[in-house]
Amino acid sequence: MSKPSTTAGIPDELSRRLGVPDAVVIGLGSMIGAGIFAALAPAAASAGSGLLIGLALAGVVAYCNATSSARLAARYPASGGTYVYGRERLGDFWGYLAGWAFVVGKTASCAAMALTVGSYVWPGQAHAVAVAAVVALTAVNYSGVQKSALLTRVIVTVVLAVLAAVVVAAVASSASDAARLDVGDDATFGGVLQAAGLLFFAFAGYARIATLGEEVRDPARTIPRAIPIALGITLVVYALVAVAVLTVLGPRELAAAAAPLSDAARTAGADWLVPVVRVGAAVAALGSLLALILGVSRTTLAMARDRHLPHALAAVHPRFKVPHRAELVVGMVVAVVAVTADVRGAIGFSSFGVLAYYAVANASAWTLRPHEGRPVRIIPVVGLAGCLVLAFALPLSSVITGTAVLAAGAAAYGARRVVATRTP
Repeated sequence: MSKPSTTAGIPDELSRRLGVPDAVVIGLGSMIGAGIFAALAPAAASAGSGLLIGLALAGVVAYCNATSSARLAARYPASGGTYVYGRERLGDFWGYLAGWAFVVGKTASCAAMALTVGSYVWPGQAHAVAVAAVVALTAVNYSGVQKSALLTRVIVTVVLAVLAAVVVAAVASSASDAARLDVGDDATFGGVLQAAGLLFFAFAGYARIATLGEEVRDPARTIPRAIPIALGITLVVYALVAVAVLTVLGPRELAAAAAPLSDAARTAGADWLVPVVRVGAAVAALGSLLALILGVSRTTLAMARDRHLPHALAAVHPRFKVPHRAELVVGMVVAVVAVTADVRGAIGFSSFGVLAYYAVANASAWTLRPHEGRPVRIIPVVGLAGCLVLAFALPLSSVITGTAVLAAGAAAYGARRVVATRTP
């Protein structure tokens, strides 16, 4: 199989070892856990009794993004995801901006997931545990993508079992009341949009499949199958858990909960399940962190190949066939951020960056021609509009910070181009 155009002139190529099951599992590991254990409560605080509407809206936007990404990934099966798509379809600047938004936003996500691990495993030493988790998972990723896929499969199995136990305990409890699902006056249009933007943080894991495009066997077949499968499973799981928790806690108690699933289990009278949920939350966050580091390092690799980042980061390990320098640098940066990061703030900031990333993906998919696998026209249109609306519906602090970071990235790109044109 010939190398994709994005890897032309580069002696090292990542090894294509992942099939459909591995790709689906990596996507599930990125998504399942992040929204349930980190974003559900702040989303309920924004939407109130309209939480399920916000979840459905986030799911629609995610579906459009996933479809656009799948078609583009099949066309350009190289590491980098939308960084590559934007560059090839819209121009160098838009690809760069997408890559910048992804790397910065997902670095914040990595820190948030690492801190989630710390807060469940050892609340008094959350930052220290977070750093240890980053170091351990960076080492796993360094030793090869197949080991990462195997560990992710174990993590996903554990988390799904815990979530199933919570759903059963909540629904079977005498504390469960279906009337708590009713939409009341507290649900506002703006609040639902903001909740959808926060919940989108939980659906972005399918990007990990696209960013691993250079390590997937038969990408034209594997990626378009793996992305919708992973997203569909995640949608079903999120809906079941959100309904179960709402019937027990109601929107107000859910919004105030620091650990929603633990509180739901306790309210349902299943106190024995609380420590199990704590372990499940830690394991879920580990799974998300593992896949996030994979995705960020691959986009870093692609940007380094084009010298938007230091070219030394484009090296591929001769034995393990992974971008080892990119993985080490990403691990170090995430460890530093995890020392001072705030989980809820990181979710909003990450959502803004990722929504900007997918806006570029949908715009890129619009330019595909029919023989290139173009999706139905309405899909990239709804996806692009949805990304922009949800991004600017996020909390004001997230919008301001995210806009400033994107502007800083654009300024850096412009400065580099000016220097390049003036250099003989």
